[in-house]
Amino acid sequence: MKRFFIGSLAVVGGLTILFVGALVGLLILGASSKPGVPGNVVLELELSEPLVEYMPEDSLASAFGKEQLTVRDVVEALEEAGGDERVKGLVVKLDGAPGSTAVVQELRDAVKAFREKGKKAVAYADTFGESGSSTGAYYLASAFDEVYIQPSGDVSVVGLAIETPFARDALAKLGVKPRMSKRHEYKAAVNTFTEQTYTAPHREETERFLTSLFGQMVKGVAEGRGLSEEQVKAAVDAAPLLGQEALDAKLVDGLVYRDEVYAKVKEEAGEGTQLLYLEKYLERAGRPHRKGPTVALIYGAGEITRGRSRANPLSGDVTMGSETVAAAFRKAVEDERVKAILFRVDSPGGSYVASDTVRREVQRAKEKGKPVIVSMGTYAASGGYFVSLDADKIVAQPGTLTGSIGVYSGKMVTAEFWEKLGINWEPLGVGKNATMYSSDADFTPEQLAKNETSLDRVYEDFTKKAAAGRKMPLEKMQEVAKGRVWTGEDAKERGLVDELGGFPVALKLVKEAAKLEGPVRVEVFPRKKGAAEVLSEMLGEKQGDNSEDEGAGMRMTAPWEPVFEQTRALYQLGVKLGVVGERRQELSAPVPDTTW
Repeated sequence: MKRFFIGSLAVVGGLTILFVGALVGLLILGASSKPGVPGNVVLELELSEPLVEYMPEDSLASAFGKEQLTVRDVVEALEEAGGDERVKGLVVKLDGAPGSTAVVQELRDAVKAFREKGKKAVAYADTFGESGSSTGAYYLASAFDEVYIQPSGDVSVVGLAIETPFARDALAKLGVKPRMSKRHEYKAAVNTFTEQTYTAPHREETERFLTSLFGQMVKGVAEGRGLSEEQVKAAVDAAPLLGQEALDAKLVDGLVYRDEVYAKVKEEAGEGTQLLYLEKYLERAGRPHRKGPTVALIYGAGEITRGRSRANPLSGDVTMGSETVAAAFRKAVEDERVKAILFRVDSPGGSYVASDTVRREVQRAKEKGKPVIVSMGTYAASGGYFVSLDADKIVAQPGTLTGSIGVYSGKMVTAEFWEKLGINWEPLGVGKNATMYSSDADFTPEQLAKNETSLDRVYEDFTKKAAAGRKMPLEKMQEVAKGRVWTGEDAKERGLVDELGGFPVALKLVKEAAKLEGPVRVEVFPRKKGAAEVLSEMLGEKQGDNSEDEGAGMRMTAPWEPVFEQTRALYQLGVKLGVVGERRQELSAPVPDTTW
């Protein structure tokens, strides 16, 4: 019996070894049979929707499925391809703008750098706008060697516009009273609720950044198409243009169909040329910046919140959680391989406290001898600027919207609204200011004074820290603050940013600050999580050994959580109205977050 038992174990062990060996063999075979980059290739890119700035490394898409193409993906693929002899050119099909003005400028820079390596870039669209503006898409196309549309296409480069809703009167009819205060006159976020039209500062601010963005677009198109700025402005004022009119105005190089464009591109690239999607090329050829001293790349994307960063797999939205970003900085500082930090910020702001948490880690990294360079994306405004202000250098695109050094806070008083519905919310509290943040009662004079004092404190702290971080006299900082949004172009003139550009410019400054020569390795912090980790975290299991490990990860929102949250909110409303369950007596002491 003993011999039989031992023999059985031996058989099981042998089969296990064979199974593992076969599995390893299959993995090796799969890796070795992975397709490479053809010897003569033209990269192909289709842009039909905005590129994302940041796809969390531990998101569901990253762990289980196809990742969305990011701005960095396109920029680095073109950088790698520029020095790759196998790559002969690039053809891009445009079906709308790939993002904001800043994103378009980042891509334009990458395309121009690709062309400077002797590679040809061609842009094609069936039309630039059909019953709508396509200024952004054409602005990108103008950076290419050649631009084509099909014969039935138009060029609707009609300029830039913005529509701002003002709901003061509508709220008054509903019985909703906005009780909002701000610092200072240019902090326009609350105007939607408190005004019925633009205030003078709000109009001045908006018209200025629109004018700045328009000027950048006109200059870029003029340079790209070999026209004067006056010719470009005349074309904009005459738009939308029919295809032949666009051809006559030298905005496009031909009226041809897709098959003709792609055949021409392949013919010019040489016999045997194949097309290869840009994302496939990046996957096979790899990213640039793979060897050398390590530079940590940390993303701060989305609304700034306390706690951990979150990613919603349904909406695609991400938040910049102060715990996550702060922990990523600490990990980078503790890592002896890391010589400097590139902090990519793309945020319209959020919590004051959370912003200060992240700013503190930027400051600590510098104190530990790790230079920090900020690269701004579409936005780095208000809290987005707060987290950036202590960096060694700040880089922004000319079209980045930044600044907004100011704060607002308050509440909506909804008692009259509920009264119109026949519902009476009657707050009770113990403590003089227990109901201060209740939406059912207006501020008392004393409570209003406290709110105003809080805003003064935040604004004073913001401007002092900004002045110190930018090495600027406080009086000068106060002149450019006041809650005003600036384009990157205007912000540089006023000392709020140091250089204009994108990833490549920021990386150059990183190397200079850290005194690094030659190639560097860019590594994203925090590290990427595996599929098992993401899944177990969604099920509620802690992944780190301590708060440092746990905080450095992205908090994934399970697909079912939004449904549960909405159901829970409806249920709680029903409880309060007495429709379901019993109405419980609760001790409630909400802590407000100053949003700015």
